[in-house]
Amino acid sequence: MADGVAASPKRVETRDAVVIRFAGDSGDGMQVTGMQFTTESALAGNDVATLPDFPAEIRAPAGTLAGVSAFQLNFSSAEVFTPGDDLDVLVAMNPAALKMNVGDLKPGGILIVDREGSTSRTCARRSTRRIRSRTAPSIATRCSRRT
Repeated sequence: MADGVAASPKRVETRDAVVIRFAGDSGDGMQVTGMQFTTESALAGNDVATLPDFPAEIRAPAGTLAGVSAFQLNFSSAEVFTPGDDLDVLVAMNPAALKMNVGDLKPGGILIVDREGSTSRTCARRSTRRIRSRTAPSIATRCSRRT
């Protein structure tokens, strides 16, 4: 409770499996974040499959499409055999990561963007405001064209 206002109840969904991808610049810690998320998920009793994806370039310039690094995880309470195809959740730390990965997000998927890390603050502000009223892929696609 903040300032005496009751918090709204959180919506909880039960899913058989979830595919999540963390994406950002090489060096942003996407591999570490993905491994930590994997470890926590496994410790919670889930079966997991992972796909680390890092650029071939030794150190591409920050914010470029060639420098995007990602870590994908498929976790489930049932047996998992692949890291998954279409994403249920995309965590994009910058516009380049958003542009490179948004095409893999399922319609109605969850998009989490870092407004502060964006080089296009207007685009990021619009995305986070509209995400509640529109599906994530349409917002992200429109946003990625502006960056």
